[in-house]
Amino acid sequence: MEQKQALIVIPAYNEQNNILKVIRDVRENLPSYDILVINDCSKDNTSAIAKQAGDGVKVVDLSYNLGIGGAVQTGFKYAEKNGYSYMVQIDGDGQHLPSEVNKLFAYMTQTESDMVIGSRFLDIKSFQTTWTRRLGIKVFYYLFRLLIQTKITDGTSGFRMYNRKSIELLSQFYPDDYPEPDAIILISKHGLRIGEIGVEMREREHGVSSITPIQSPYYMTKVIMSILFSFTRTRTRW
Repeated sequence: MEQKQALIVIPAYNEQNNILKVIRDVRENLPSYDILVINDCSKDNTSAIAKQAGDGVKVVDLSYNLGIGGAVQTGFKYAEKNGYSYMVQIDGDGQHLPSEVNKLFAYMTQTESDMVIGSRFLDIKSFQTTWTRRLGIKVFYYLFRLLIQTKITDGTSGFRMYNRKSIELLSQFYPDDYPEPDAIILISKHGLRIGEIGVEMREREHGVSSITPIQSPYYMTKVIMSILFSFTRTRTRW
């Protein structure tokens, strides 16, 4: 299999007002990276607008709305099948800065981590989410310290880089619901190394988050239960 270097995976659902800018930012800052947009059965023109970006951008249109977990796993399967050494998840809402990807890569190389998380809360001033979500993230921080003895300051961050080992693992086993926190448990249980580095993020310009302040307590409770279930579940043979 031909070995390729790096793939940017952009999961997108109803991001017609953001997707083209995200693609342009990736091209400007990461010209050597391939780009894959996963259109998660959007109801707007996300797919058509992404395809207007032209050569070098592949778009996968899912037949059903799978949610963030299914969309990102599609990216893992593509990266694994096509022999990529690295994969980076950049959300389609424009909050993640492609210019910060070099930080993730440098940290991965220096620490030999298998996954590196971009954190809004680690040694850098960045866009801050709502106080309810920050509270939930703090709870997850202590939960990760208790369960896997690892300090993760931004466990829900979707801005991540993966090497070949983690691509191969997560192409087979990636959580459907609340994938970011669950993936931390999954990677740790399989003996892979997790790193985290502070990155700058920005507030989305268009659209709104699917998790409102009213929904945050419900979301946090379900994520905690999912993390505990993932931790107690028998390790998958891999």
